[in-house]
Amino acid sequence: MANSVEEITVNRQFDGYNRRYKHRSTVLGCDMTFTVYFPAAAENGKVPVLYYLSGLTCTDENFIQKSGAQRMAAARGIALVAPDTSPRGLAVEGEADSWDFGVGAGFYVNATQEKWRAWRMYDYVVQELPTLLRAASPFASSLDADRASIFGHSMGGHGALVVGLKNPQSYRSISAFAPICNPTNAPWGVKAFTGYLGEDKDVWKQYDACELIRDFAGDVKPPILVDTGSADKFLEVQLQPQALERAIKDSGYSPATLRMQEGYDHSYFFISTFIDYHINFHADALLAGHQEAS
Repeated sequence: MANSVEEITVNRQFDGYNRRYKHRSTVLGCDMTFTVYFPAAAENGKVPVLYYLSGLTCTDENFIQKSGAQRMAAARGIALVAPDTSPRGLAVEGEADSWDFGVGAGFYVNATQEKWRAWRMYDYVVQELPTLLRAASPFASSLDADRASIFGHSMGGHGALVVGLKNPQSYRSISAFAPICNPTNAPWGVKAFTGYLGEDKDVWKQYDACELIRDFAGDVKPPILVDTGSADKFLEVQLQPQALERAIKDSGYSPATLRMQEGYDHSYFFISTFIDYHINFHADALLAGHQEAS
C-alpha cells in the first residue's frame, strides 16, 4: 500500500515522542526511513510541520539524536520531520565508493542520468513525504502538513534553500546551518551535479540557491535565516556564504538574515548552540494567526 508505514522505534522526549518509521518509496524505488518528533500538543490537535534536511553521510537519525531541537519544538508545539539523505539498498555500482556522492549524498535533486535515476530526493521531499504525512493514519490526525517550513545543514541547508525557494507557496519560512550556498561553483556541488545531472551547467542552476534568489519572481517571499560558523573548515571553498549574500543584495530579496557566528565550526556543537533560535524563527511563521500550545 502506498500510504503504509511501519513504526520501528519510539523514544519519549520532552513529553512528546520521537517515532522512526519505514515505508516503501515509490519515487525512489526502495524502503526509506524517516523520523517524526511529535510534541505533546499533537495529542490534542494538528500541529505544524518543520522539515529538517541533513548533510553528507547522515541518516534521519543524526539530527534527532544530536541537535536538541525537541526541547523548543515541544515548547512551541511544532512537529519535526527528518528524512534520510538518499536512496539506500539499490546496489547501484559505485553508490558507496565516496562519501560525497551516492549513498548518503542525494543533494536533494532529481537525477537525470540513467545510472542514478533513483536519486530523486527533491521529489521525495517536496511531493512523496508530505503526501504520506497527509494521508497515513499515524500522521493525518496530528500533523498539519499544509502548515510547513523547512531547514537543514550543509548539503541539507542547500536542500532547504532550494526546496523553499522553488516552492514558496508550500513553506512559510526557510533556514539553514552552514549551507552549500553556491553549489554550481563548489567542489561538492560540481561533483554531485555532474554525476546526477550531466555536464550541462544550465541544468544545474535550478538547484543553486544563488541562482534561484536572483531569478525569484514569486509574490510570496518566505523569510530566510542562515547561520554559518567563522571556524568552519569548509567555509571558503564549499559553503561560500558571501555568494548568497551578494545574490540577496543584488536581487533585493527580503526578509533575509545571514549571520556569521564567531569561532563555530561545521559540527552539531554549532547546530545545537543556535537550534532554539531557528526553531523560534520557524514557529513564529508557522503559528502566526493560530492559537499556540500552552
